[in-house]
Amino acid sequence: MSDTRRNFIHAAAAVAAGLGGAVSAAAQARGSQTPAPAAGQGPGQGQGRGGRGQQSAGPPKPVSEVQVPKMKFGNAEISRLICGCNQFYGFGHFNNTLGALMQEYYTKERVCDVLHQCNRFGINAFNFYSASRGVPDFEAFQAEGGKMHLIVQGTGDQTEFIKTFKPLSIYHHGENTDRAFHNGQMDTVKEWCKKMRDTGSMVGVGSHNPEVIAQVESENWDVDFYACCVYNRTRTQDEWRKVLGGELVEMQGDCYVQSDPAKMYKVIQATKKPCFAFKIMAAGRVSNAEQAFKTAYESIKPIDGVFIGLFPRAKDEVRENAERVHRLLAGS
Repeated sequence: MSDTRRNFIHAAAAVAAGLGGAVSAAAQARGSQTPAPAAGQGPGQGQGRGGRGQQSAGPPKPVSEVQVPKMKFGNAEISRLICGCNQFYGFGHFNNTLGALMQEYYTKERVCDVLHQCNRFGINAFNFYSASRGVPDFEAFQAEGGKMHLIVQGTGDQTEFIKTFKPLSIYHHGENTDRAFHNGQMDTVKEWCKKMRDTGSMVGVGSHNPEVIAQVESENWDVDFYACCVYNRTRTQDEWRKVLGGELVEMQGDCYVQSDPAKMYKVIQATKKPCFAFKIMAAGRVSNAEQAFKTAYESIKPIDGVFIGLFPRAKDEVRENAERVHRLLAGS
């Protein structure tokens, strides 16, 4: 190697080392001067305690001027937009890849961050599921000062859970309800509701099938509310063949038919009991979110609410949805 080339390489290495030291020093300086989150903007949006960006020192404090309108539910005032829980634990209802991505993204810290972000926008109710990490994650949120009214998806005997956490309400999980309906075992659902009623909690029935809600209503069950998926994703294979002209699709349980929402909204309007509509975005398949929210709130009663799943990896979905609902319901 010539002296000229050797000298050039040595000089380039020295410059690179110097630049690397400067960049490192600048990064350390930035880290010591991390700005506080702006009002309404908090962690859990891909830059929070589980992310690669700034590290939060605890639950953010600012309260947003935009607050989701409230409704009376039992003895509480709850937001008409309720935080869902499916995405927290990988139940994306789209495909296995997205589900795995959600599981990887949602650490305990990010679950807490999103719940705190909900609180800042007046979302004070949580469609809770006690399995998986549900209980320890919620306990961590409470330890950080967070508060949520729990509307629990109930499976099995929830007596001890109700004694410990005193949720506002609990309802029979929709997929289990629909399975009982298909098997002619709705009496088991009714008995479960009676048992949960004995705990003192408000009790409801969840379903993806408008016929199920209509049957429970016509039989005048002792329940307080309904959780209503606006897409019927629990049809049997024979029912899917009828809907799809004899064909079957892959992942039938996550097939979303455009004519379904109007049928469930009609049932929601027909009952005087509070209802919670969910999957109004067809688990992320609907491209026009504004129209989906507009249709939902125009199609349910003033005493009804909407469960919404959140996956703020690319944008602040809590803020976006809260502002949208505030605009639709409060006119600003």
